[in-house]
Amino acid sequence: MTTVRTPPDWPATEEQARAVQDELRGRVVLDEPGPPPGAGRVTGVDVAYDDEHDVVAAAAVVLDAASLDVVAEATAVGRISFPYVPGLLAFREIPTVLAALDALPCPPGLVVCDGYGLAHPRRFGLASHLGVLTGLPTIGVAKNPFTFTYDDPGLARGSTAPLLAGTEEVGRALRTRAGVKPVFVSVGHRVDLDNACAHTLALTPEYRLPETTRRADALCRRALREATP
Repeated sequence: MTTVRTPPDWPATEEQARAVQDELRGRVVLDEPGPPPGAGRVTGVDVAYDDEHDVVAAAAVVLDAASLDVVAEATAVGRISFPYVPGLLAFREIPTVLAALDALPCPPGLVVCDGYGLAHPRRFGLASHLGVLTGLPTIGVAKNPFTFTYDDPGLARGSTAPLLAGTEEVGRALRTRAGVKPVFVSVGHRVDLDNACAHTLALTPEYRLPETTRRADALCRRALREATP
């Protein structure tokens, strides 16, 4: 487990954090399809908090994209680096997530975040932020639609409906299990939306949430328990 310190130049105010988002948002790459689903490696990242002790734990779990077997995993623990502000949650998570990724013994391939990419009020959620900082292809797969609207997709697995900000498609509601509530997929960096949805389906052979997210969630919760006895 890696112990993380907040970078000395990390934003301390909402104004500073929004300025960073404005600067980095223009670096998001949207014209690459991304790696093919079911090939290479795919990595899930997730975080868990203990607000009482001011601690955040991050996990990165690398899976073989074809078999979904675990290839490698790493964790990092640090202090919560930013107050809770809707739309700025990445600033609470990025330092420990980066440390967990850096601690992996192999390249992560595509990174799947439990959250948002372009489906974000400022079009720069955690998946986009992480992708720009690392250069890695990233997508966001969220449990809820945040502030956006959508029509319910068809009941069959693989059905989709646009996730909309007004008339702008910022992601898709994707049915990963027949008759079960959809997940909400958005582009992060260096992956297009069709491919992001295809990856999400490849990662959900049995459950609503991607195996990447399920494995990373369990690992970061365990790391948090070990760090805060």
